[in-house]
Amino acid sequence: QVHLVESGGGLVQAGGSLRLSCAASGIIFGRNIMGWYRQAPGKQRELVARITSSGITNYADSVKGRFTISRDNAKNTVYLQMNSLKPEDTAAYYCNSNDFISGRAYWGQGTQVTVSS
Repeated sequence: QVHLVESGGGLVQAGGSLRLSCAASGIIFGRNIMGWYRQAPGKQRELVARITSSGITNYADSVKGRFTISRDNAKNTVYLQMNSLKPEDTAAYYCNSNDFISGRAYWGQGTQVTVSS
């Protein structure tokens, strides 16, 4: 059974930082592109950042220079370090895994990030 368990969300003032974690089980972690997505109320879910098993990353333009995605393949965990947070970063953040061989994708349950102005 696959589990993606996010943690680290919360309430922070603008300009502050948070670090999200996503612990994965039930997948072959090294075969998965891991990603963070977010969804604000009334908006579509959007990609925030992705990282391949070899560490290649890509980011949404809105978070470049402020957010950093990383992964620890030994711990089956992916992280999202979020700095210089803005109120527009407020959203539910979801972890995603995508197996590049089987094509199977899974989602975590989400963690809420709220940035106050």
